[in-house]
Amino acid sequence: MNDGVDLFNAVSAEEAERRLYSCFASRAWAVSVAGGRPYRDLTSLLASAESAWTELQAADWLEAFAAHPRIGESGGHSPGVSEREQIQVKEATGDTLAALAAENRLYEARFGHVFLISASGRSAGEILGELRRRMLNDPATELEEAAAEQRKIARLRLEQILKP
Repeated sequence: MNDGVDLFNAVSAEEAERRLYSCFASRAWAVSVAGGRPYRDLTSLLASAESAWTELQAADWLEAFAAHPRIGESGGHSPGVSEREQIQVKEATGDTLAALAAENRLYEARFGHVFLISASGRSAGEILGELRRRMLNDPATELEEAAAEQRKIARLRLEQILKP
């Protein structure tokens, strides 16, 4: 028995979608995963989430990206969670934070969306290095890489909300 999954199965469809959307801001994904209930365990729920991710189009990913704050900033559709995920970034020096802010703007000008990276456990310097490396990607490759990072973030958040 998995109490977190059992509790998730027991909420209304609207509440299930709201909880899922807090993990990954794509309406299509949230509706799809919520519609698969009841789940017998976390493994089956995560498999459904994975399956739903494979069905998403670029517009769905961009919808989710738009719900995130820039690295080093607060906000987004789940501000408390974002701040916890970026805790090491907030400890960076002023120079590193200024460089992140400048690079974020360059990235957005190049790709048209916020830079996405699973920040949990990563330093600001490491994230800045990844941002600079990914600036060399072509737009299609970068969309795929950003989507893969968004998927990591969403999975971590999903696992968190399912803890009893």
